[in-house]
Amino acid sequence: MELKDLKPAEGSKRSRKRVGRGPASGNGKTAGRGMNGQKSRAGGGKGAGFEGGQTPLARRLPKLPGFRNFNRVEYVPVNVSRLDAKFKAGDLVDGDTLYAAGIVKDPDAPIKVLGDGEITKALTVRVDKVSASARAKIEAVGGKVETAC
Repeated sequence: MELKDLKPAEGSKRSRKRVGRGPASGNGKTAGRGMNGQKSRAGGGKGAGFEGGQTPLARRLPKLPGFRNFNRVEYVPVNVSRLDAKFKAGDLVDGDTLYAAGIVKDPDAPIKVLGDGEITKALTVRVDKVSASARAKIEAVGGKVETAC
């Protein structure tokens, strides 16, 4: 058997119903729509989602899911391994120096230093937040951590 030999099962395919082709066709004049009424008109009938006059489900549900906390502060994460790679011992690390080093895109964005990786240089870190593991690693090599608040 080949692809060209495939045929649909007998009786499974029907020809399209051609309506409005004269009285002899059996579907002439009103084309099977009946006499009058909403469904006899072009574009007639109830729209998708109509629920008999009840407020449709699409309008009963809230427009957006979840809750948006407008007071949320989104911190830019920076790992101690990046600080170790970009700065020399004794350098000050803050928003402006991180921006100059190409680590953050906005010098005024809130920054949080995270403790992923290793640090070998004593740095003075002055950022908005520092994780406990990052603080321990920075202070273990003789660095200082200063937070804004």
